[in-house]
Amino acid sequence: MKVYNTKEELQGALSVIRDRQESLGFVPTMGALHEGHLALVEQALEENNWVVVSIFVNPTQFDNARDLERYPRTLESDVNLLETVSKKRIIAYAPTVNDIYQGNAKAERFDFDGLENEMEGAFRDGHFDGVGTIIKRLFNIVKPEKAYFGEKDFQQLQIIRKLVEKQKLNVKIVGCTIHRETNGLAMSSRNTRLDIEHKDEAPFIYKTLIEAKEKFGIESANKVTKWVVSQFAKNKLLKLEYFTIAEISTLKEVKRKSNKKQYRAFIAVYAGSIRLIDNIALN
Repeated sequence: MKVYNTKEELQGALSVIRDRQESLGFVPTMGALHEGHLALVEQALEENNWVVVSIFVNPTQFDNARDLERYPRTLESDVNLLETVSKKRIIAYAPTVNDIYQGNAKAERFDFDGLENEMEGAFRDGHFDGVGTIIKRLFNIVKPEKAYFGEKDFQQLQIIRKLVEKQKLNVKIVGCTIHRETNGLAMSSRNTRLDIEHKDEAPFIYKTLIEAKEKFGIESANKVTKWVVSQFAKNKLLKLEYFTIAEISTLKEVKRKSNKKQYRAFIAVYAGSIRLIDNIALN
């Protein structure tokens, strides 16, 4: 598999694909790939002739410098993993920070109609400006017809859809279902950093979401939220940062349920020093 490190080299290769009028999908990642990423790539391959997978740890979306420093960088094993899916139809793009930002790694400011202020936005200052900055730049470099994102980061997915709408970008955003480990834990690069004790306990997050979904069918959102908080208060290994039931288009916390709206439950939990997020559709 060819790995391109500069946008000029990548765009040269992609121009040949466009000249042949072959379709191009795109899966942006920060590396440390796992089965969840591969599921996105596999779906992209089903729907396109070629797929670009970017592997880039984006500095502008980290509000914690220590977290950026610790983020795993495993390019060789990432490429080997991608080759188990396809050696011929995947193109890897692993740029340097300078290739992307030309010495000015600062986030652009965006207005996502308030989506950026909810949940993750309330706890991670400037995070979604960083996400918008890198995704906009990558879209302009790759120019895919379709781009694929997992629903584990559902708020991010909605923000990227808003980015495409407001910036009038010519790309279709495809949301893909959450890929889970056999115990229910949502797959994440962060899972590899869990110690044994916390990894054994982490499936409690999804178990609680499943029960919250059942309760949401017969109880108010406020009662479900209080129940979730009480469950984590009794857990000695997992610390709840937030649990929110929100309407999916605005991501605003629900006050009163409506049969005409769709809702999801969103959660962020600390397992020791590792922060895990998850969500589940409620109706």
